[in-house]
Amino acid sequence: MLEKSEVETLKGKLFNKKENGWNFAEDKNDIFNYAKGYIEFMNKAKTEREIIKESENIAKSNGFREIHEYSNLKPGDKVYYINRNKSMYLAVIGKENIEQGLNIIGAHADSPRLDLKPNPLYEDSEFAYFKTHYYGGIKKYQWTAIPLSIHGVIVKKDGSKIEINIGENEEDPIFTITDLLPHLAQDQMEKKLKNGIDGEDLNLLIGSIPYQADVPEAVKLNILDILNKKYGITEIDFLSSEIEIVPAMKCRSLGFDESMIAGYGQDDKICVYTELTALVDMKEIPNKTAVCIIADKEEIGSMGNTGMESKVFDMFISELLNKLGVNKANLLEKVFCNSKMLSADVDAGLDPIYANVSEKNNASYLGRGIGINKYTGARGKSGASDANAEFVAEIRNIFENNNIKYQISELGRVDVGGGGTIAYILANKGIDVIDCGVPVLSMHSPYEVTSKFDLYEAYRGYKSFYIN
Repeated sequence: MLEKSEVETLKGKLFNKKENGWNFAEDKNDIFNYAKGYIEFMNKAKTEREIIKESENIAKSNGFREIHEYSNLKPGDKVYYINRNKSMYLAVIGKENIEQGLNIIGAHADSPRLDLKPNPLYEDSEFAYFKTHYYGGIKKYQWTAIPLSIHGVIVKKDGSKIEINIGENEEDPIFTITDLLPHLAQDQMEKKLKNGIDGEDLNLLIGSIPYQADVPEAVKLNILDILNKKYGITEIDFLSSEIEIVPAMKCRSLGFDESMIAGYGQDDKICVYTELTALVDMKEIPNKTAVCIIADKEEIGSMGNTGMESKVFDMFISELLNKLGVNKANLLEKVFCNSKMLSADVDAGLDPIYANVSEKNNASYLGRGIGINKYTGARGKSGASDANAEFVAEIRNIFENNNIKYQISELGRVDVGGGGTIAYILANKGIDVIDCGVPVLSMHSPYEVTSKFDLYEAYRGYKSFYIN
């Protein structure tokens, strides 16, 4: 019989250790400093348009130029393309022939939220409201009785654009969606949780002062007068607007030890920030051309001309081929079939309060590093992009050789969990793809939680993948 020490040695050799990454963090200052930059990024940009604008600023300050500024490309060139101000593709041209494929990382900038309806403004009982239509998968009751801000653009018929951002600065007013007091909510509380708040009742309270007495819809008139004086708009201009309602709370450090981050929209902006900074921070020219995707519309199926289902990404890669002077028939398809990709999307971290929805042996944990999902989908892997074992081994090799802490998991128990990302769309082009992102608590809520350790490991892991 083996001695106890020998058994422990054998276990150390054979078991897959699942350990808290903070125990192995070599320099916590690097982690906290990186997280500070992320928190600043999150507080500057809450919507996809704002994310693209801030990402362009980061790219340009690190030597990236719009692709149309280049007549030809060579190794080391840094280019980007912005699609309708809501999605973005960046690339650093590698040393190898591009026919050998690309190293791609793709995240999405959109997050669950409330959008204004085309005809949003109305008055009821001397209150003015905006009607909303929720976007993506939300628990509707979570969006009542919290501070909300208004972001977006109004485009007038002459094409002039007005940017809106109200509720983020301390001197700004905020907005809210009211809820019933418990004393009068007996019927409401008998409903199923998903039906406690109806979608049509997610109406944003925006004002209560009438323009003057004895005028029909006087409060609505006063709101329109305020908006006209400030922005030069009339009610009809809402028809050509994209106005989003998001939580007004700041992204902040969480916990006495400040080990975590709480903030709106970390799904999937945490992966946007890590993939982007990993790309711009590369000091050397990568072997393969490194590509960063910041997509739109993932939360509603990736449809539309700014979503990954569109052909715009293909156009961007074709432009790289054109400006490298190598394009020819079927080369785009060949490049894709030789490419590798990390679909950078968040994973559901195990929450011990709700542990019954997770299978602990295959759950991701905050503080254990970047999370990898070999497949997503639902039930019998329906809708999944299931990465092959050879590619999983390649990713393991990259991460382990670079001492990246990672974990491989599933999104919830079988027949309980499930989800989707942009992975299947790129896999359908012939690319080897695996989902690889940061574990999150309270996903899709107005205030999500992540670990600073996992944030930093995602950054390190994405950088090692780019330069591999």
